Amino acid sequence: MLPPELPPLPALTRAEGELIDRYLEVVDLLGRINPARGGDTYRGLRAAQALVGRAAELRDALALMHQRGESEVHSETLTRALRTLDGERRAARVGIPRVPTGQE
Repeated sequence: MLPPELPPLPALTRAEGELIDRYLEVVDLLGRINPARGGDTYRGLRAAQALVGRAAELRDALALMHQRGESEVHSETLTRALRTLDGERRAARVGIPRVPTGQE
Protein backbone atom coordinates (compact mmCIF):
# COMPACT_ATOMS: atom_id res chain seq x y z
CA MET A 1 0.00 0.00 0.00
CA LEU A 2 1.34 3.43 -0.94
CA PRO A 3 1.67 6.21 1.64
CA PRO A 4 -0.90 9.00 1.41
CA GLU A 5 -0.04 11.64 -1.15
CA LEU A 6 1.13 14.96 0.26
CA PRO A 7 -0.81 18.07 -0.64
CA PRO A 8 0.80 20.07 -3.43
CA LEU A 9 3.04 22.97 -2.57
CA PRO A 10 1.39 26.35 -3.03
CA ALA A 11 2.59 28.46 -5.94
CA LEU A 12 5.80 30.17 -4.90
CA THR A 13 8.20 32.48 -6.67
CA ARG A 14 11.66 31.01 -7.19
CA ALA A 15 12.97 33.32 -4.44
CA GLU A 16 10.23 32.19 -2.03
CA GLY A 17 11.10 28.58 -2.77
CA GLU A 18 14.75 29.31 -2.04
CA LEU A 19 13.76 31.04 1.21
CA ILE A 20 11.74 28.02 2.35
CA ASP A 21 14.46 25.54 1.37
CA ARG A 22 17.26 27.50 3.06
CA TYR A 23 15.13 28.15 6.17
CA LEU A 24 14.40 24.45 6.61
CA GLU A 25 18.07 23.58 6.14
CA VAL A 26 18.96 26.02 8.94
CA VAL A 27 16.20 24.60 11.16
CA ASP A 28 17.46 21.05 10.56
CA LEU A 29 21.00 22.05 11.51
CA LEU A 30 19.83 23.87 14.63
CA GLY A 31 17.92 20.74 15.61
CA ARG A 32 21.12 18.71 15.33
CA ILE A 33 23.01 21.26 17.45
CA ASN A 34 20.31 21.50 20.16
CA PRO A 35 21.99 20.45 23.43
CA ALA A 36 18.62 19.49 24.91
CA ARG A 37 18.37 16.69 22.34
CA GLY A 38 21.61 14.98 23.31
CA GLY A 39 24.01 13.44 20.85
CA ASP A 40 27.74 13.70 20.50
CA THR A 41 29.78 16.89 20.26
CA TYR A 42 31.28 16.00 16.88
CA ARG A 43 27.84 15.80 15.29
CA GLY A 44 26.95 19.17 16.82
CA LEU A 45 30.24 20.65 15.67
CA ARG A 46 29.71 19.49 12.09
CA ALA A 47 26.19 20.92 12.10
CA ALA A 48 27.44 24.23 13.53
CA GLN A 49 30.11 24.45 10.83
CA ALA A 50 27.51 23.81 8.12
CA LEU A 51 25.17 26.35 9.72
CA VAL A 52 27.47 29.21 8.78
CA GLY A 53 27.13 28.49 5.08
CA ARG A 54 23.40 27.76 5.24
CA ALA A 55 22.75 30.99 7.16
CA ALA A 56 24.58 32.92 4.43
CA GLU A 57 22.43 31.18 1.80
CA LEU A 58 19.29 32.08 3.77
CA ARG A 59 20.46 35.70 3.91
CA ASP A 60 21.10 35.63 0.16
CA ALA A 61 17.61 34.26 -0.52
CA LEU A 62 16.06 37.09 1.47
CA ALA A 63 18.32 39.67 -0.22
CA LEU A 64 17.27 38.36 -3.63
CA MET A 65 13.60 38.68 -2.69
CA HIS A 66 14.21 42.25 -1.55
CA GLN A 67 16.17 43.13 -4.71
CA ARG A 68 13.37 41.75 -6.90
CA GLY A 69 10.84 43.95 -5.15
CA GLU A 70 9.31 41.11 -3.14
CA SER A 71 9.13 43.33 -0.07
CA GLU A 72 6.40 41.40 1.72
CA VAL A 73 6.55 37.89 3.13
CA HIS A 74 3.24 36.17 2.43
CA SER A 75 3.03 34.24 5.67
CA GLU A 76 -0.12 32.23 4.89
CA THR A 77 1.32 30.87 1.65
CA LEU A 78 4.74 30.22 3.14
CA THR A 79 3.18 28.56 6.19
CA ARG A 80 1.33 26.14 3.88
CA ALA A 81 4.60 25.38 2.13
CA LEU A 82 6.38 24.79 5.45
CA ARG A 83 3.62 22.45 6.62
CA THR A 84 3.72 20.52 3.35
CA LEU A 85 7.49 20.08 3.78
CA ASP A 86 7.12 18.79 7.37
CA GLY A 87 8.32 22.09 8.83
CA GLU A 88 6.42 21.70 12.10
CA ARG A 89 8.17 18.46 13.01
CA ARG A 90 11.52 19.77 11.86
CA ALA A 91 11.17 23.03 13.80
CA ALA A 92 10.07 21.18 16.94
CA ARG A 93 13.58 19.70 17.18
CA VAL A 94 14.94 23.19 17.80
CA GLY A 95 12.89 23.69 20.99
CA ILE A 96 13.39 22.25 24.43
CA PRO A 97 11.57 18.92 24.81
CA ARG A 98 8.68 18.89 27.26
CA VAL A 99 9.21 17.00 30.48
CA PRO A 100 6.40 14.52 31.19
CA THR A 101 4.16 15.73 34.02
CA GLY A 102 5.42 14.65 37.43
CA GLN A 103 9.08 14.36 36.41
CA GLU A 104 10.17 17.97 36.96
